[in-house]
Amino acid sequence: MADQCDRDGANRLAVRIQDFWRKRGFDVSVEMSDEGFVSTMRSARTDVRSDMINGMPTRNVSVEAAG
Repeated sequence: MADQCDRDGANRLAVRIQDFWRKRGFDVSVEMSDEGFVSTMRSARTDVRSDMINGMPTRNVSVEAAG
């Protein structure tokens, strides 16, 4: 199983999220944030953050292109 908490895994996850929503007509902004060492994980962590609300995109590509 791939680690999605390291920088490479978080990047792969961010790309998959953007591609998933782009194919459905939504523009989703996804960023990675390095959070440093986390004692409970015993390693560094990279978070994936987006502009989605409750896991749903807020911007439709076709609406923004028309406006």
